[in-house]
Amino acid sequence: MNLFLITLFIRLCFNNRSMSSELDKNNFYSELNNTHSNSKRVNVNDLVSKMNEDKRKERKNSLVLGAAAVSAVTVFGIILTL
Repeated sequence: MNLFLITLFIRLCFNNRSMSSELDKNNFYSELNNTHSNSKRVNVNDLVSKMNEDKRKERKNSLVLGAAAVSAVTVFGIILTL
């Protein structure tokens, strides 16, 4: 039963992460399309800043997911020892 809850929790974390990244990508590309339609030039500095922001978000998401996985394994180990 506990293993089922842990796997369900991890699956929910993965699904939320992928869905949120898809939404972020859609917003990112729609912003690019809007700026491109308004002007003929693309500002490279804006693209680089958005890329760095995306990297920070991915790094944060991976840290949260890793912490969740480690805590789930720790809880599972504690339950097994009891």
